[in-house]
Amino acid sequence: MEPISTALAGIALFKSAVDGIKGAISTAQDVGDIAGYIDNLFEGESQVQKRRNKKSGVGVGDQFGIKSVAQEIIDAKLAKEQMQEIASMVDMRFGHGTWAGIVAERAKRIQEAKEAAAAARREAAKRHKELQENIKLAFMIGGVVIVAAGFFFIMMVTIARGTGY
Repeated sequence: MEPISTALAGIALFKSAVDGIKGAISTAQDVGDIAGYIDNLFEGESQVQKRRNKKSGVGVGDQFGIKSVAQEIIDAKLAKEQMQEIASMVDMRFGHGTWAGIVAERAKRIQEAKEAAAAARREAAKRHKELQENIKLAFMIGGVVIVAAGFFFIMMVTIARGTGY
């Protein structure tokens, strides 16, 4: 997917999530009833921010063009306004601090996922290093065995020649 269509998909996902939350908030019995919309809201906002922060694959004219810059700023401001509106709606419906709790839990889970991924990378690097050391050790042991077998063979040939067999 090219960057512009990615941004449009992010904006569309964000807008549809906002519409879904607004439509379901009054009948929702708990936050779980609108959880899917909240996930889409965060995913759409994430895509919009990634598009705004990442310019690879976009020509210089598109990257610095007035239309592109204006659209990105307007989309970011609209997304921020709508996030505030959704935060207020969720807090009004489910009690003060609910939205802050959702945001905090999401941040905590993202951080835990990053830490788990970093730990997995460290563990993989450690296993790779141990494997390399084991391979080196195996080659050294193999070399010593070959040299010892060579000396043994030479010694046996020398002894056999010396005894006349």
